Amino acid sequence: MIGGPASDGDGAGLSGHRAKWCALVVLSLCQLAAMAVWFSASAVVPSLLAQYDLGTIGASLLTSSVQAGFVAGTLASALLGLADRLDPRRLFMTCALVAAAANAGLLVVDPAGPATIGPRFLTGVCMAGVYAVGMKMAASWARGDLGFLVGLLVGALTLGSAVPHLFNAVGGIDWRFTIAAASVGALVAALGINLVRLGPAFGRAPRFRAASALRAWTVPSLRLANLGYLGHMWELYAMWAWLGVFLDASFRLSMGDAAAGTWARVASFVAIGLGGAVGCLLGGLLSDRWGRTTLTMGAMAASGTCAVAAGLLYGASPWLLFAVCLVWGITVIADSAQFSASVAELSEKELLGTMLTIQTCGGFLLTLVTIHLMPVLVDGMGWGAAFGVLALGPVVGVIAMARLRRHPDARKLAGGRG
Repeated sequence: MIGGPASDGDGAGLSGHRAKWCALVVLSLCQLAAMAVWFSASAVVPSLLAQYDLGTIGASLLTSSVQAGFVAGTLASALLGLADRLDPRRLFMTCALVAAAANAGLLVVDPAGPATIGPRFLTGVCMAGVYAVGMKMAASWARGDLGFLVGLLVGALTLGSAVPHLFNAVGGIDWRFTIAAASVGALVAALGINLVRLGPAFGRAPRFRAASALRAWTVPSLRLANLGYLGHMWELYAMWAWLGVFLDASFRLSMGDAAAGTWARVASFVAIGLGGAVGCLLGGLLSDRWGRTTLTMGAMAASGTCAVAAGLLYGASPWLLFAVCLVWGITVIADSAQFSASVAELSEKELLGTMLTIQTCGGFLLTLVTIHLMPVLVDGMGWGAAFGVLALGPVVGVIAMARLRRHPDARKLAGGRG
């Protein structure tokens, strides 16, 4: 087992460089495996719609109940300071184990009935102990490369969220394969996280004070970073949740039903998973060089444009639509880690876990609106208008990050690059 926090900048026993990358590789693999349960149900929505009387509301609940659980989990974690007061590896392990069991519970309930809400909600609660906690562990190894490190972890998270689409394509019409495979992944992650070593920058929390959580909104620079994140989140999870359904419906207009279903799943995995992973890594590298605000504003401008373009190309050539969605998948997540990196650089080290948890709590609370709003907009106005509404979030996000760029605290970002 790779033990506790490194005692100094050079690590203990292993060279600092080797210890750092051993820890980060294992952490990224665990994050990838654990996050598969998040979108495991969303990935099989086309199959469930074909086999059961699920309906658009039931399909939305499969994703939004996870988001609601995540919000509840992050609120509890922030108010109790769990991400800063407990050993993050033990918290991650416990949450991943419970999430694996909760996700597997979908195999024994009626997928079209209300009994699915409980397991999905519990899965979301547990993800609160995986998402921000993993980022805090990654940040403990940062030395002028925080953007890249958090980008690496969010890239793993993105790929893990998209893996169920690949499982679904491999498993064919049997949606149970996807659910079972995702649960196994979370179980493996729970065991593997114990091999992760904490970096020298890991900070223990001071005596618990609930008022500390309010700093996320009372400190102006933190508030602007969080507003930028909210604009980003308005678009992100609605895109991830509905892209597979959108591509499935669009592809069916130009190819046979069977082929459309298979290619839509593959295209969703490539756009969300592979494209997203590339976007996170590139975003991290460029953000460390250009600055957090520059990268986030550029990524949101590009992703908002793709949202509008993808909707307008509904029913067009599958290859053309896929190309736009691939660019969308890259840009929609390229900035995500940089909002977390910004909060990490603007916060006290001892409150980092709580600040990250508060940020994600607000963002995922907002996703409850857009995930349920999408089918209403699609039914009323079509995919073009629905995806156009998603572009409003990046507009707000760009404005917030432009204001942060002019704030004096911007000198704390990306080594003074803003």
